[in-house]
Formats: sequence, structure tokens, C-alpha cells
Amino acid sequence: MEKINRYSKIIYILWLRQLKRYYRSRARMIGALAQPVLFLVALGFGFGPIYQKAGGGNYIQFIAPGIIAMSIIFTAMFTGIEVIYDRQFGFLKETLVAPVPRWTIMLGRTFGGATVATIQGIVVFFIALLVGFRPENIFLAPLAIIYMVLIAFFFTAFGTAIASKMEDMQAFPIIINFLIMPLFFLSGALFPLSGLPKTIQLITYANPLSYGVDGIRGMLSGQMHFNFHTDFSVLLIFVIATLAIGSYLFSKIEV
Repeated sequence: MEKINRYSKIIYILWLRQLKRYYRSRARMIGALAQPVLFLVALGFGFGPIYQKAGGGNYIQFIAPGIIAMSIIFTAMFTGIEVIYDRQFGFLKETLVAPVPRWTIMLGRTFGGATVATIQGIVVFFIALLVGFRPENIFLAPLAIIYMVLIAFFFTAFGTAIASKMEDMQAFPIIINFLIMPLFFLSGALFPLSGLPKTIQLITYANPLSYGVDGIRGMLSGQMHFNFHTDFSVLLIFVIATLAIGSYLFSKIEV
């Protein structure tokens, strides 16, 4: 019981540190919203008439859940750079020498990063409401938040796992962008998954973000390619696997 309390306290402290860093960086808060808002407005209104003429309906209703997911994955993945930052400035060494399992440090960081990313997603949701997005059933919004949390946990753990094997702060954003963009564009965030060529469809089915976007869209817009149980189960499996792999890689980190 004493160990559990100690581990919980460590996770809580690191979680709180992530939130305080986020709150104190107003430029980071605003900057992280710029790209999602640009995509939402430019693509939503730019391609809206074309999408509607093709019989797809209101494009804002379709694209908003995908843009919410985009804001989450960018924020979540880039929290990994804090591992490299803390390594270069000595904070990581101070935490790693503490008499606690390293997986608790990794979990604390992941909880913090995932919380920040989820907050960003919720903020983008409210911005989407101002742009013209209307949820099909507002009472399903809490279920959409569950998908946001799962996406945030997966990509925060993913970014932390990558950062634990890197030391070059300049190379990290390049690697992350190389990974994020294909995952985002092949997730069904901007176009429906039905009717795609088989090769592309197989790639989208292997993409964990596809299930997160589909889940958010199903809860907010009532449009679903898979179903609730498939989206939730697959995404949860990816989250657990990534947390396990990330914890292992973080436990092997050297400073």
C-alpha cells in the first residue's frame, strides 16, 4: 500500500508539472490552435461546396471530428520533445536517479501530456461550434471525449517512446512530422474511408488514428465507418501496447 501511494504521488507530481508548463506557456496554447483552425476554416469552407455537390452533405460536419483529432495528435506527439529538453538541461537525470521504477516517471509524463492534448481537443471542439459545426446528439459528447483521451494517451506514449531513443532536439520535430502526416491523412479525417482502393483501405485499417477519428465522428456527427465496439477495442489495444513499449524503452534510457 505504501508503494502504491508513493508511485501515485510521483505520477501525480509529473502530471501536475506538465499541466503547469502548459498553462504558463500562452504562446504554446495559442500556437497549437493555429493549424487546426486553419484546416477547419480553409478546408471546411474551401471544399465544402465540392463535397456537398458530390452528395456528401455538410463538409464541416464531416471534417470537424478529424480536425479535433489532429489538434490532439500534434500536441500529444510533440510533448515527447520535453524528454530531450529535460535530458539536455539535467532535469531528467534528477528524476531517473530517484528510488522509484522508471515506468512511473514515464506514466506521469504520459498522463500529463495526454491531459494537455485532450484539453486542446476540447478547445478545438468549441471553436468548431463557432465555425458552424453542430453535434448530432450533444449527450454523446462525453463518449467522444473518451476517444479523445485514448488518442491522446496513444500518441503521447508514442512520442515519449521515440524521444527516449533520441538526443537531437532539432531532429525530433522532423521525425514526428514524417510520422504524423501519413497517419493523419490516411485516417479518414479529411475523406470517407469507404470506396478507397484496397491497398489504401488496408493501410487505413492498420492506422490506429482511423479508429479514433471514426469514434469521435460517430459520437459527434452520427457518421461511423466501423462501430463503437470496434473503434474502442482496437484503440484501447493500441494504447496498452504503446504504453508497455514506451515504458520499456524509457526504462532503458541513458543520460
